[in-house]
Amino acid sequence: MTNSSSSSRVIEIEDGNNPEEEIDCEVTPDVQKRGADDNEEDGDVVPTIKLIVSYATSKHEISVPPQATFGDVKKLLANVTGLELNEQRLFFRGKEKQDEEGLHTAGLKDKCKLLLLEDQESKERKLEAVRMNEKMLEACEEVVKVRSEVDSLAEKLAVLEAAVHSGDKVPDKEFVVLGEFLMRQLLKLDGIKAEGEAKAQRRLEVRRVQSLVDTVDNLKAQNANPISNI
Repeated sequence: MTNSSSSSRVIEIEDGNNPEEEIDCEVTPDVQKRGADDNEEDGDVVPTIKLIVSYATSKHEISVPPQATFGDVKKLLANVTGLELNEQRLFFRGKEKQDEEGLHTAGLKDKCKLLLLEDQESKERKLEAVRMNEKMLEACEEVVKVRSEVDSLAEKLAVLEAAVHSGDKVPDKEFVVLGEFLMRQLLKLDGIKAEGEAKAQRRLEVRRVQSLVDTVDNLKAQNANPISNI
């Protein structure tokens, strides 16, 4: 076995399907050939050790050079777990290890086991993000319901507008009732607690309803004074 002090690249990453029983650390490093782009003579080999990392309900088997650090291990685990480096907590024999600490310094050998936990603050931030997203979706759904009702009122307004522009006399009650229904939609929108995209959608719908209310008022005035339509 030829030791190398210059290489810290990943040799292998694969999911491990290992038995549940404890596996003692063994001084039997896995040996693989270097790639052609390495600065070693042909035929040189790179020693690696396999580590078994438990995370949640899964296990991952990774291969790293013996001189690697726990920070290097975290970089590999980020690819297979989706956890950022600052979200990871690595434990060996019940003690949390620091990123700069070397594996050999901590006594890690081939087939040693590590425990990976997600940082508690990170978990709480993600949970809060999930809750906020759920609230936003609920708010969006409420805005969509209001929009559907406003669509129906807009169609009725279009009918009244066509009648007024054609010179027909429309009962004032039609404008009053339609205006009241539109104001109810404004109240519904005002009662929706929204953030992010839902807030933007609510704002657009509020402007739309206000525009329809203004149209109702203008049509009512034109209906009361038909001469102004000429």
